[in-house]
Amino acid sequence: MTNNLLKQINNPTDLRQLDEAQLPQVAQELRDFIIDIVATKEGHLGASLGVVELTIALHYVFNTPEDLLIWDVGHQAYGHKILTERRENFHTNRQLNGISGFPKRSESVYDAFGVGHSSTSISAALGMAIASNLKGDFEKHHIAVIGDASIASGMAFEGLNHAGVTDANLLVILNDNAIGIDPSVGALKNYLTAVKEGKNPKKNNMIKSLNFDYSGPIDGNDIFAVIQELKRLKKVKGPKFLHIITTKGKGLQQAEDDQVKYHAPGKFDANTGEIHPKSEENLPPKYQDVFGLTVLDLAKANEKIIGITPAMPSGSSLKFMMDAFPKRAFDVGIAEQHAVTLSAGMATQGMVVFCNIYSTFLQRAYDQVIHDVALQDLPVIFCLDRSGLVGEDGATHHGVFDLAYLRCIPNMIVYSPLNEIALRNILYTAQLGLNHPIAIRYPRGRGQIIDWQKPYEKIEIGKANCLKNGTKVAVLSNGTIGNNVTLAIAKINNPKNIAHYDFAFVKPLDEQLLHSIFKKFENIITIEDGVKKGGFGTTIVEFASQNNYSSKVKILGIPDEFIEQGTIEQQQQYCNIDVNSLKTVFSSY
Repeated sequence: MTNNLLKQINNPTDLRQLDEAQLPQVAQELRDFIIDIVATKEGHLGASLGVVELTIALHYVFNTPEDLLIWDVGHQAYGHKILTERRENFHTNRQLNGISGFPKRSESVYDAFGVGHSSTSISAALGMAIASNLKGDFEKHHIAVIGDASIASGMAFEGLNHAGVTDANLLVILNDNAIGIDPSVGALKNYLTAVKEGKNPKKNNMIKSLNFDYSGPIDGNDIFAVIQELKRLKKVKGPKFLHIITTKGKGLQQAEDDQVKYHAPGKFDANTGEIHPKSEENLPPKYQDVFGLTVLDLAKANEKIIGITPAMPSGSSLKFMMDAFPKRAFDVGIAEQHAVTLSAGMATQGMVVFCNIYSTFLQRAYDQVIHDVALQDLPVIFCLDRSGLVGEDGATHHGVFDLAYLRCIPNMIVYSPLNEIALRNILYTAQLGLNHPIAIRYPRGRGQIIDWQKPYEKIEIGKANCLKNGTKVAVLSNGTIGNNVTLAIAKINNPKNIAHYDFAFVKPLDEQLLHSIFKKFENIITIEDGVKKGGFGTTIVEFASQNNYSSKVKILGIPDEFIEQGTIEQQQQYCNIDVNSLKTVFSSY
């Protein structure tokens, strides 16, 4: 029986002791290892399978960690982690107290740059390369591995534009598989397709025009071809660009055939590749589907409705509208800044624009929200999916900053629905016409069963609601975390002590109701699934201070730190906003 080579590799130094002819066996074992672990532990599958040969080749040819390797986004870095001293604990990937699902500097010296969002690799690697030159180190290599979806982002082009006028020892590797999470889109994708097919763009090469030494495209799943080219490029000084073609999901037929589903498939059979079915019967719909199906329903009656998403049509469920109204729903690629300003442009022409962006990704377009939308008071409807704690993706993906960074912007309405019914109603209300932009934030996951036939109800902007009367303490919640409050109150011995108010609107505040609350209660508790500093609770404290109320306000929410990966329940428990923690707090009154 052939010896298992992967078990003998604890780090790249061990890998480099092998004969080059042994590397295809390492690739097969590494691919099998990833499949076996992800099949039971879940995670990002297809991207890592596609770059197995590239991963091995990079660590075989370059002297990592002295040579610096940066993976854009990091979905594809599982093989890298396994080869860099984390094979034995890779099974803890994305779990509480385990290793991160993305490269992370504090986790390993082999993780040269922390990632999670796209299109940062070229700028980071260029910064490292320029720093090396300044320190007199002209031999160190700096490698950025970026996908064809990520390279279409503006920041990637900013990095390329700068790198082309430097003598930095930078190698950009384009991992071209024609897909990110969803299929890549746009003119650049069409250009890369033409290059792969050997058409005229190969002669009029846009990368060469930026002063890069361009080579490729080559088969990125041919390990010998990749190694040969990397060895050649290792001797070339200055900015270099290698175009490789890979197959996302390589080695698992189902992952190759359905690359969208197998990007992060959940649990599956490692032998057959079949995804273990999850019983959807009698389950509430996902919030993203409530958004997608509601906007589709509204769009049928309102021809001015437009849908826009930056590269997340499946994740946001805007795909329902894209399939039904392809001329009115757009995937603009990984381009959040463009998505926001595109929405602003359409809004100036009277269109009703639903701009759907994950909360964590709207951070990438903050200036556009302020300068292009709010300053002009354009009624763009921002739908912020994955707000609050998001679970296993961890610190890079939590949508916990949105309340704080949006409520400080003039003209912005900020709303967090308590449940799916409220989400449907605010989407309906927004498309009727607002005088200001609005941010509607809702979480990952499911809430409650809803009646799809129930008529929409118009929501009064700025209105809060009393969910339960009480005598001693007023609990003011924002968003779906209010459901934890309801459950916690039901578990305490003296539920009559606790009043509960749903403050879905952080801006504008229901000041009339707040006055009555502060006049009645000496103790007030606020709870949110966003950061405590500058968020909803801070808003209430500011109100109390401005109106000279002496009530004690206790703020519950996300502490001033980045919350690591784990389940959403574990993260809520850590932040003391889970049901049991709230029960303890309420019982003390």
